[in-house]
Amino acid sequence: MYQKNDELTVTIEDQGTNGEGIGKVNGYALFVKDTVIGDECKVKIMKAKKNFAFAKLIEIISPSEYRVEEKCPVAKQCGGCQLQSMSYDKQLEFKANKVFNNFKRIGGFDTCQINMKPIIGMDEPYYYRNKAQFPVGKNKDGEISYGFFAGRTHSIIETPGCVLGMRIDGRDICKEIMDTVISFMKDNDIEPYDEQTQSGYVRHVLIRISEATKQVMVCVVTNSDELPVAEKLVDDLKEISNMTSISINTNKEFGNVIMGKRTVHLFGPGYIEDYIGDIKFRISPESFFQVNSKQVKKLYDKALEYANLTGEEVVWDMYCGIGTITLSMANKAKKVYGVEIVRNAIEDARNNAIINNIDSAEFIQGAAEEVVPKYFSENDGEECHPDVIVVDPPRKGCDQKLLQTMVEMNPERIVYVSCDSATLARDVAWLKENGYKLNEVTPVDMFPQTVHVESVVLLTLED
Repeated sequence: MYQKNDELTVTIEDQGTNGEGIGKVNGYALFVKDTVIGDECKVKIMKAKKNFAFAKLIEIISPSEYRVEEKCPVAKQCGGCQLQSMSYDKQLEFKANKVFNNFKRIGGFDTCQINMKPIIGMDEPYYYRNKAQFPVGKNKDGEISYGFFAGRTHSIIETPGCVLGMRIDGRDICKEIMDTVISFMKDNDIEPYDEQTQSGYVRHVLIRISEATKQVMVCVVTNSDELPVAEKLVDDLKEISNMTSISINTNKEFGNVIMGKRTVHLFGPGYIEDYIGDIKFRISPESFFQVNSKQVKKLYDKALEYANLTGEEVVWDMYCGIGTITLSMANKAKKVYGVEIVRNAIEDARNNAIINNIDSAEFIQGAAEEVVPKYFSENDGEECHPDVIVVDPPRKGCDQKLLQTMVEMNPERIVYVSCDSATLARDVAWLKENGYKLNEVTPVDMFPQTVHVESVVLLTLED
């Protein structure tokens, strides 16, 4: 019906899971990036299919009541924020609907089976990220630049200052650091990494900031074992107040993985410290730690509420990482076990237990679906039988063998923390078919201005 380059006027009626607006012209669906429900706009078809098309926004004819002005001047080009032109209340509504609809469509749950609580949002939905990873390259004028990759590309969009990055006392720490790194590179003829030729030195700069301690970490990812005159960079970065740790990470591999396997610490202890509640965590460049310090406390408080611990329970935490959830529950349970496949993460988790004087936590390294059954066969099953299992998997969801293992462990409660409601709904549907009831779902907005949303789910053993 319609073809590429056709220009149409459409009113946006819905929002897709990736934040794109959806409208219809004579029943023909148009998916339009950078639009908001209620926008009347002029669009140009870029890719036409039989029943739908992807279109480019040309002009807003009449803006939606939910449209707001973006704080970031490159929000549309940058791939980081998909919802910055949408009011925050509408963002929360969009995310809650996304979770609910995934339980219906993917999980196959009836509306009456989904007991979903109001989404937990932020009071200030900007300046929350305690971690940033900036690619370094050259702009069209051949000058060294940094920023973020445009959506689905490796083209760097130069960023004057990210409005999601955490501030310390109002200071844009990330900008201070990146300006220092770029000046060092220019002054010392240090070339950025070139993906096409796989030459050059600096690939990315990783920055971590602790909200609780105000400590700052910098890790420069390079395409070589050594960075020329690195001592000069250290001297420059040390001038930035709150600088605590400076490292060089080597990644010579071609691909999308940012960090390599070798890290050399040039200044400081090689970690910064942060808190979740009253639990202290040491965070290294490679550690996984939730990027939103304010919201992670709310997320884990909800997980604790669902675990309903009295001090007599045995808890197993699968995909435990550096022990954030495990240790948050340790003082409220009889015994906690954390299981994680990444060796460095398990070492961090054990160290975090020591610095918090927690002796009720035990950490096991390996794939949960393999090491947990083995652990049970070699130890007293009654002593380590779980009352509660907590699982916080990566975006792809739980391994099928792990789901089977969890059911065989037969806990009274399962608390599922998820960063992807589609795989969450799939896994919860499987657990429902294998003896567990979906009790409650609470979405938590860990990533304002983006389409991503975390969820916490409580499942209980069917009578």
